[in-house]
Amino acid sequence: MSTPVIQVAHAAVGYDGRPVLRDVSLTVTAGEVVAVLGANGSGKSTLIRAVLGLVPLAAGTVTLFGAPQRRFRQWHRIGYVPQRLGAGSGVPATVGEVVASGRLARRGVLRPSGRADRAAVTAALHAVGLADRAGDPVATLSGGQQQRTLIARALAGEPELLVLDEPTAGVDAASQEAFAGALRGFVGGGGTVLLVAHELGPLRPLISRAVVVHQGGIAHDGAVPEPAGHHAEPDHDHVHPHCAEEPAGLWSM
Repeated sequence: MSTPVIQVAHAAVGYDGRPVLRDVSLTVTAGEVVAVLGANGSGKSTLIRAVLGLVPLAAGTVTLFGAPQRRFRQWHRIGYVPQRLGAGSGVPATVGEVVASGRLARRGVLRPSGRADRAAVTAALHAVGLADRAGDPVATLSGGQQQRTLIARALAGEPELLVLDEPTAGVDAASQEAFAGALRGFVGGGGTVLLVAHELGPLRPLISRAVVVHQGGIAHDGAVPEPAGHHAEPDHDHVHPHCAEEPAGLWSM
């Protein structure tokens, strides 16, 4: 029997007295690739932020790797990829430096980078197809390449669980394919994935289970639903605005 990696039980979240999630329960077991789907404003991004403790629960519990979230300390086991780099144009770091920061949770801030750290960073850059851009400033990259940099940063930490918030929304096709390849390698190595998506695109073959969030509750948990309406059109490339509220501390996770 597979080991539960994430267990959410009867979770509720609200903002300013307005309920966003209501009585949500979800279990993700080791080796699964679970996609959280739903319309904008359905609560799907709030769900994964609640899993990571980035937003507080009004009710219910979250368990990570068998430990209550409030007592969980092994954050190096989890890689988180937010929706966007945010102030990417104002970050003076190079691609390699950003990816290397993904090693901090594993090795600690005070210990200098070693051979294993450098090897992990190189492998992560290759996984997302950015090995040739390691020395370039992040600000010179396209939006899709910046998103690939964030994914490489998460992979560099060699996590057991990847949590991703709309990783391919609004990025170019090449970056979507590169991301799908990186995710395929991560899952092939035994990794577990929880990702939020508006649509799946090249990720669809990798998804083992879909959870559809509707009006703050789980409306479906099972096989990936077929696309409908204009999302089913072959040339559909959905770009939509992302919420501006990036949780604090993303660079330090």
